[in-house]
Amino acid sequence: MRAMPSCPKCSSNYVYEDGNIYICPECAQEWAKEDHLEKMDSLRASDVNGSAINDGDTVVVVKDLKIKGSSSIIKVGTKIKNVRIVDGDHNIDCKVDGVGAIQLKSEFLRKVP
Repeated sequence: MRAMPSCPKCSSNYVYEDGNIYICPECAQEWAKEDHLEKMDSLRASDVNGSAINDGDTVVVVKDLKIKGSSSIIKVGTKIKNVRIVDGDHNIDCKVDGVGAIQLKSEFLRKVP
């Protein structure tokens, strides 16, 4: 089962498919599936060693990361499962145990084989 994309207009996660298009019920944005597939092909993330990171991969943090606006830290060696590649400066979207949903830069991660 493949993951549904977020809405490109409002970033809603409640997108659904209808034939060959995706529809966002919150802002009524519609876009073709081909547009999403082309965008997914263009999104690339590489880890600290230059290995490609893909959706669903498991990665390990290679440096202590301070969380902006919080006193929490993500420690070296923290394993993060099921990452998602997104567009932007912080190109990894994930959930970290004890922290919650967060976006990280791929340059501070190492892909687990």
